[in-house]
Amino acid sequence: MSDSENKTSPTLFDEIGGYDKIKELVDQFYDLMELDSAFSELRKLHPNQLDSSREKLTMFLSGWTGGPNLYIEKYGHPKLRARHLPFPINLAMRDQWLQCMGQAMYDMQLPEALWERLLKAFLDTADWMRNQPN
Repeated sequence: MSDSENKTSPTLFDEIGGYDKIKELVDQFYDLMELDSAFSELRKLHPNQLDSSREKLTMFLSGWTGGPNLYIEKYGHPKLRARHLPFPINLAMRDQWLQCMGQAMYDMQLPEALWERLLKAFLDTADWMRNQPN
């Protein structure tokens, strides 16, 4: 087998830059949510203290992007949709989440192709999370 056949494609986790970069992305996302009034409705759905939210999203995104399954190791299956059912998620809330994450990725200066791939994947997941009409 040649070297080129033996190599695997990098995961999104690798392309982002690993755990530390995912943590940086999550921190930027939650910082924006706290500081930018454009995301105030999204912020209201979260607890006053965001430490646990930051940790859980970082751990989840690690596995979701192809890195270590830290969330599953600590908490079990994410049951993402079920865990979010108590929160009203409509199109506006989905879009606010996507705008906040998109801005966080932009602020981190992720390469455009990676930014677009991630945003598409986030859109698919965020749309699946909707539990309210329109």
